[in-house]
Amino acid sequence: MRYAIGIDIGATNVKGIVVSAGGEIGAGAQFKTGDLPGTWSGRVRQYVADVERAHGPANWIGIAAPGLAAPDSRSIAWMQGRLASIQGFDWTTHLNRSRVVPVINDAHAALIGESWLGAAIGNRNAILLTLGTGVGGAILCDGRLLRGHIGRAGHLGHVSLDPDGPGDIVRTPGSLEDAIGDHTVSRRTAGRFNSTVALISAYRAGDEEAATVWLRSVKCLAAALASIANVVDPQTIILGGGIAQAGPALFDPLKSFLDDFEWRPNDQRVRVVPAALGERAGALGAARHAMVLDTKDGI
Repeated sequence: MRYAIGIDIGATNVKGIVVSAGGEIGAGAQFKTGDLPGTWSGRVRQYVADVERAHGPANWIGIAAPGLAAPDSRSIAWMQGRLASIQGFDWTTHLNRSRVVPVINDAHAALIGESWLGAAIGNRNAILLTLGTGVGGAILCDGRLLRGHIGRAGHLGHVSLDPDGPGDIVRTPGSLEDAIGDHTVSRRTAGRFNSTVALISAYRAGDEEAATVWLRSVKCLAAALASIANVVDPQTIILGGGIAQAGPALFDPLKSFLDDFEWRPNDQRVRVVPAALGERAGALGAARHAMVLDTKDGI
C-alpha cells in the first residue's frame, strides 16, 4: 500500500495519522507536546519508526505546525510564543530522509484535509476558520492554497472590525480574533466568564447578559465572513475549532446575521458548515500536502 504519515504539531498535543494515497484513513496517535524540543521531536521520530515497522516505509511524510512555513518547506520560518522551539527546526534532517519532509502551517493543512476528505470535498474555492483560543484561517482559491508573499495569507482572525479597538497579538486593531476568541472572554464579560463554553452555557440557559455578549461576538463573526466572502468569493466557509462545536448556538444566529450582511448576487449564498474531520484535519492535510507536492503540481 502506498501511504503517507501526517503529523500535526500543536502547542499542547502532537497528532499523527496514517492515510493511503486513495484516502483510506488508518490508525492515529496522539501524545503531549512537552516543553523541550527533544521531547516532541524524539517522540515524532519514534512514532514514524513505529508506523514504518508496522506498514513498511512511508511513501510520504508531512508536517503541520503553527507559524509561517519556510519557502523551501523544510521548517517553520517564524513562530513566536508557546512553540518557539519549532522555528527553524529542519524535519527532513531530523527524520533522516532523502526526500524533503514538507512543513505547512497547521490551519493551511486543516483546509487541505477538509477539501480532500471533509466538509469541502470537490470545492475549488473555500475558506476555513478555526475558532478557539484565537482564530486561525486558510484560503483555497481556484484549487490552490493561498500562501502569499511570506506565507502569511489566511490569517483571517486578524482582520480588523474596529480601527479604534485595541491591538491584538499582531497589532491589528479591533480584530475578529479578539471579538470571538476564547482568550478574550473574561475581558468581554467583565470577568464573569472565563471560557466560551461557560458563556454559551449561560446563553442557552436564557441569561440576558450572556446573550448580549455572545450574540455580539457572533455578529462580529458574521460581519467578518461577509467581508471575506466579498474578497475571495468562496463556495464554502468551514468553521472548526472548539467554539464551532457549539452547534445551533453558533450557527443559528450566524445564519440570521449573514442574511442581513451577505451580498448574494442572483441569490447565490456562501455555504457555511462545521468542519467534518475534527482533530484529524491538520494531520490529514499534512499528509495530503506531501502527496501533492510530490506530483510537482502543488496545492
